[in-house]
Amino acid sequence: MARTGFYPGSFDPVTYGHLDIVARAARIVDKLVLGVGTHHGKQALLPGETRVALLHEATKPIAEHTGVKIQIVTFDNLAVDAARHSHAGVIIRGLRDASDFDYEVQMAQMNGAMAPDIETVFLAASPATRMIASSLVKQIARMGGDVSPFIPKEANAAVLAAIKA
Repeated sequence: MARTGFYPGSFDPVTYGHLDIVARAARIVDKLVLGVGTHHGKQALLPGETRVALLHEATKPIAEHTGVKIQIVTFDNLAVDAARHSHAGVIIRGLRDASDFDYEVQMAQMNGAMAPDIETVFLAASPATRMIASSLVKQIARMGGDVSPFIPKEANAAVLAAIKA
């Protein structure tokens, strides 16, 4: 039986930290669904369709290298419901530090109560990407800093265009 993982996030923008988790998750599942959260209450820098397109481009080499099918969907409901809709048995979450851990464990327990058939798997961020957060990337970009070390070149172009708009 194929094991499907669901990796939810805003991916606003996709970062090398996200791609690190995608590549490592691809080693433990047969199919990986990336869920791009599009919540009406939050103001994203990049539109949902742009985030989906950037993820397709950035994850194509990972899919080719690992042979894992990567599907990208959008969702505007609970991540656990989106995971269930994608037939995922595993929710993938990346952890950068202790504050992520505290929040993510609480979320995993809530998800487990709502969907006991779906496990949450935590992947610790690699040292090279541990400090990268989309919120910091956006803040740096808005203040005129260079974010190219933290995001793929396609995402960098999209972020710069969005900030100038």
